[in-house]
Amino acid sequence: MTDARSPARLASPGDTATLARMLVDFNAEYDEETPSLEVLESRLGTLLRTDRFWAALAGDPPVAFATVTERDSPYYEGRVGYLEDLYVRPELRGQGIGGDIMRLLLDEARRRALGLVEIGVDEPDVDAMRFYESHGFIHRDPETGDRAFHIYQEF
Repeated sequence: MTDARSPARLASPGDTATLARMLVDFNAEYDEETPSLEVLESRLGTLLRTDRFWAALAGDPPVAFATVTERDSPYYEGRVGYLEDLYVRPELRGQGIGGDIMRLLLDEARRRALGLVEIGVDEPDVDAMRFYESHGFIHRDPETGDRAFHIYQEF
């Protein structure tokens, strides 16, 4: 039996296999290439044992997750967090589960004294943009109105 409304919690290294499977499901939904399950398990297992990567899960068994990577920055006293992924199984969206994950994520960011949390959102994903904005994220500089962009180059 699944309890989708089970409180969100931080993941531990013991959640590696579950998190890897959910990451594969997430990328499959959006037709994104992803490393194999075995590679993801190995990488996540290593990352979850560091202080620069953490994840949140919701549901029992988990039906949603978020992953955050931290980095140092000369612009902030605390580290900067990058929300790499936030995913709720499609059939359970709209029930507040993503909001539960986001509240835990923001609470944990404050507990860790992060100076900033960043997110990359694809332009056509207006639902994700609306969700993040409802949790206080902005994509325009409040003073100038300039739009923020996440640009990248893969190697």
